[in-house]
Amino acid sequence: MANLEETAPSQQHKKPQPPSPIPITVAPAVQDSAPMTTTTIPNKSSGQNPSWFSPKRLLFIFCVINMLNYVDRGAIASNGVNGSLGTCTESGICTSGSGIQGDFNLNNFEDGVLSSAFMVGLLLASPIFASLAKTHNPFRLIGVGLTVWTVATAGCGFSFNFWSIAICRMLVGVGEASFISLAAPFIDDNAPPAQKTAWLGMFYMCIPTGIALGYVYGGVVGDHLNWRVAFWGEAILMLPFAILGFIIKPLNLKGFTHPDSKVALTTTETVTPVIEEASDVDSHLFIASDNTTKLSFASKLSKQFSRFAKDMKVLLLDKVYVVNVLGYIAYNFVIGAYSYWGPKAGSNIYKMSDADLLFGGITIICGIFGTLAGGFILDSMTATISNAFKLLSAATFLGAIFCFSAFCLKSLYGFVALFSVGELLVFATQAPVNYVCLHCVKPSLRPLSMAISTVSIHIFGDVPSSPLVGVLQDSIDNWRKTALILTSVLFIAAGIWFIGVFFNSVDKFNDDDESQVSINRANMEPLLEDNQNERADGPGEA
Repeated sequence: MANLEETAPSQQHKKPQPPSPIPITVAPAVQDSAPMTTTTIPNKSSGQNPSWFSPKRLLFIFCVINMLNYVDRGAIASNGVNGSLGTCTESGICTSGSGIQGDFNLNNFEDGVLSSAFMVGLLLASPIFASLAKTHNPFRLIGVGLTVWTVATAGCGFSFNFWSIAICRMLVGVGEASFISLAAPFIDDNAPPAQKTAWLGMFYMCIPTGIALGYVYGGVVGDHLNWRVAFWGEAILMLPFAILGFIIKPLNLKGFTHPDSKVALTTTETVTPVIEEASDVDSHLFIASDNTTKLSFASKLSKQFSRFAKDMKVLLLDKVYVVNVLGYIAYNFVIGAYSYWGPKAGSNIYKMSDADLLFGGITIICGIFGTLAGGFILDSMTATISNAFKLLSAATFLGAIFCFSAFCLKSLYGFVALFSVGELLVFATQAPVNYVCLHCVKPSLRPLSMAISTVSIHIFGDVPSSPLVGVLQDSIDNWRKTALILTSVLFIAAGIWFIGVFFNSVDKFNDDDESQVSINRANMEPLLEDNQNERADGPGEA
């Protein structure tokens, strides 16, 4: 009894100590027990840029990757790769087909579907990659996407019928999805403040440049070697960038903090002993706390979907964002069909023998100067959302007039002159339209904003436009009328963007999104202490 009376006070004396750590599995106790983990880890994960990084180097890498993406688009549309069906004259003389269309005996609708097949993968994967960017480092996600792109492009070269190449084109879209939604926010974060639109212009300049190079590349390789070799060459060129996405130290985006995996491991190891001490005293409390941090896969998936649904609601209720994307859809409906059917239409209307080279030349020159000019002009006007809408509507309207007039002319030289001016004006929209997408939403919504914008302009723009133009041409059998009807859609795009001028637009680039950041950090348990210190260091570090 004496022993019991002696031990009871000592037990009572030991028990009061654990309760202070246990509640602090949520906050205070961890801070008291493990101060050594608080100061160094946030700095390692988000406070310093990796040694390879410089803003211009980042811009160069993303520009080359973007260009290769669109070289692929141009190559599959080129006469050398796309080819033509075999024909027979009335006298019975037949010529064999060439390229993809000739080898697989595709009609114009099937041929148009190939240009749009990548959209299936892009549609499914873009929102997924944008959502994953909140819990995984976006730079690593780009590496995953480029790997899929490389494998799928090589697979196009090994295809043996329509469905095999169509499936590979869908996987190309999956690979592209990671890049298109994440690259622009990275550039916007690291560009000089007075040159943000100009830097975006340089990045989006690679779209027309890539398509134009693709025309030329596909024509030369397809004519002199084989259309399959063109796809294999693209895969080889992209492979180093896919590897680079995994081996170099990644960057973080503004509005997100993604602890490096090694840092996360270190933090877990240092915090674990503290929890173990608490569990020696009250193990049942630790089990209850541990169960709250280990969510089932279904719960995590449900949270991810719920967060995605909330973000989508924010985007769809933002009238500035919606109007901007609607105008972009109408614009891309025309540009997508131009890029795919342009060489074939030009060859038929003006009897061009080198339509790939001519359209490629016009597109690359006008694309470079037009896109760069759009970025620099908006910066000189003072880059605001309202000014961006003014530039978008004016440039598109004037460009539509010149392009429409060009297809009315019978002279090849007159067509080239007017069409060049029209494309110069039309391409000036690339930087401003994406500037609006990035700056009309909070930083944490930028990846999703870019993803949904890209998915929308494809699924409602260039995806239906290519096969629909093919159907229209099959119906009226007149490329000039088909081109004029298509070009008229540019006037609709100009009108939609003009509506945006009258909105009271607010630039949200510097807005804090505390609720979004706290949700992200809650998913990165058990780094509770690390998360609180990141909050103290200040949200929005890139």
